[in-house]
Amino acid sequence: MKELLDMFLMFARIGGFTFGGGYAMLPILQKEVVEQKHWATEEELMDYYAIGQCTPGIIAINTATFIGYKIKGLPGAIVATLGVIAPSLVIITIIAAFISNFMELDFIASAFNGIRACVCVLILDAVIKLAKKSVIDRATTAIFIAVVAVSLFTDISPVLIVIAAGALGIILKKGEK
Repeated sequence: MKELLDMFLMFARIGGFTFGGGYAMLPILQKEVVEQKHWATEEELMDYYAIGQCTPGIIAINTATFIGYKIKGLPGAIVATLGVIAPSLVIITIIAAFISNFMELDFIASAFNGIRACVCVLILDAVIKLAKKSVIDRATTAIFIAVVAVSLFTDISPVLIVIAAGALGIILKKGEK
């Protein structure tokens, strides 16, 4: 029970202080889940993120659910999911009640501009860390370059890109043998 409470509180803290969604959450998850709690390896976390992006729903919630399930099965999945969404529910409810009164204030708009800039840096940091662990040879470099080109210059669904990258990874790995 203590581990479930610990899991709930950790995901609630992450959910309450992460602005910008699942991508902005990655550096915090790496620190908390991988480095401090040792609930997952970096590779597992990247796998959860990849699966979380391909499955319906929000990446942050999907990732929390996968981690919770790994640690404590179905109760862990439920607790981690509730932990990550609870702060958002409370914050959104409060904001919804008062936002129309405050959005016209310059300092509120400026604060949101600053938060958006910060989120961009957090996402870039997560991408760089993931790239260092993922782009490790010629095959993964080729996949990386192909995915960058396809995602920047086409409107192909990210789900299809991930599936194609997985298939390409299998094909290139077989070609090495």
